[in-house]
Amino acid sequence: MSKISLTYILFLAIFLLGIADLSAQNISLNKTSTLIQPPYLKVGDTVAIVAPSGILKNRNPEIEKAKSLLKSWGLLAVVGKHVFNQANHFAGTDDERCEDLQNALDDPKISAIWCARGGYGAVRILDKLDYTKFKMNPKWVIGYSDITALHSQIHNEGFESLHAMMCTSLQDDAETIKETISTFKKALFGTPLSYTLKGSSYNKTGTTTGELIGGNLSILQTMLGSKTIMNTSGKILFIEEIGEYKYHIDRLLQSLKRAGYFDNCKGVIIGDMTKIKKNTTPWGTSIEQLILDVLSDYDFPVAFNMHAGHAKDNRALILGRTVDLTVNTGQSTIIFNN
Repeated sequence: MSKISLTYILFLAIFLLGIADLSAQNISLNKTSTLIQPPYLKVGDTVAIVAPSGILKNRNPEIEKAKSLLKSWGLLAVVGKHVFNQANHFAGTDDERCEDLQNALDDPKISAIWCARGGYGAVRILDKLDYTKFKMNPKWVIGYSDITALHSQIHNEGFESLHAMMCTSLQDDAETIKETISTFKKALFGTPLSYTLKGSSYNKTGTTTGELIGGNLSILQTMLGSKTIMNTSGKILFIEEIGEYKYHIDRLLQSLKRAGYFDNCKGVIIGDMTKIKKNTTPWGTSIEQLILDVLSDYDFPVAFNMHAGHAKDNRALILGRTVDLTVNTGQSTIIFNN
């Protein structure tokens, strides 16, 4: 082999190694970079109402209230063509629910996607969704409960989303859910969010900063072992739950713990744990102590009394946004960075 050929081969090898190293750096940066914020809404924008989960039987009045609420804010509303379909437990077949959501994700004229309700079913369509066009025209995806499955996927695609009220939340009188509606509007239009939480003797004090992620505890556990599991490293985790026995909440938390979910967390915020069922065998401690017992191996702050979840006072949270969390026994504060 000539000296020229050998020199060329060595140069090519060094060049290719450099590209590989740069590519690896880019991949690493993509995994840790700040999530992309969809544009805040403005008067004249259009919101799509879709139903990716449970059936909307006899829920027409709530959808009409949702359209009226959006109109009062100067927004337009379009309702997915399959929203009122019925397929056993679900608002249409998997393909029908996916079609409505996919159309909304793809449509550049849509600025936000408001989920009509939760229940169960979003996980069944996750692997059918394509985010190619969404990435070119990102928009807010809004909901809670079962919609945690979508938040998890969107988070992994690199975008913020909105944990907030759904259309069926309007079954309650507007006067009884003032903060729920007010904080939803603020988050949607870009008014800065901050919350002061009532103190608790169970609070684990401390100060931390990190990306806020999370949602419904059952759905977070459902994501374990899948490509849509949330990456909790360096993040502040929010959890809420409804209608479970204490032993089942412990089971869910223990599953997350054994999977390393809390190993590199920077903090945990506890939302509403509503309608806890009574077992014939008493658990023996409060729900707060149950949670602290699971998290006893970690030194990050834990804040109770966040009004978010399945109660009437369900305040909006921007998932994927960096927040400053300060936890004391007297009160806690959550400040969203803009």
